[in-house]
Amino acid sequence: MNEPAPRPPFPRWLGGAVLVLLGCQTALLWMQGSLLERQHGELAALRRDIQDLAETFDAYTGGYDGGANGSLSPSRRAVGPGRHPYLRVRLQEGEKPDGVAKELADQRKSEKEAVAKARDVREKLSIEENARKAEEKARQEAETHKLRPLVWIGVVVALGALFLRSWSRNRG
Repeated sequence: MNEPAPRPPFPRWLGGAVLVLLGCQTALLWMQGSLLERQHGELAALRRDIQDLAETFDAYTGGYDGGANGSLSPSRRAVGPGRHPYLRVRLQEGEKPDGVAKELADQRKSEKEAVAKARDVREKLSIEENARKAEEKARQEAETHKLRPLVWIGVVVALGALFLRSWSRNRG
């Protein structure tokens, strides 16, 4: 006669909640994929930079051929065409061997100074590049964090609406 309607085994709002959670999971997976893709791009760029630096370094220093005894010797492929890997010194008629040794010592000293200056310049450039990258990263993070409160407010409002809807259906 006046029997209450049988209750379903699952609440009606459960399907909607599952769909919302699946949508949120999909959005999170999409965000993670985009972050991984960006990270992959940065790592690939770093790898290219390191390879360029290694090739440049090998071209200027002669490279490492990985001999059996592990000694450093110029590799034949690192020397460009038309360049000789060894410096040949000719003695002038009136020149003494001691003068040549002194010139070679002076040349080595100036080479060491040039290398030290180049390292200082490279270090300064590296510091400036790192500062520029840090500023760019901070700017990107500020842009991403700008919308985060709105997203959280939207999630809270959506969950509140679902809760109110289920509560009003159960009361009425």
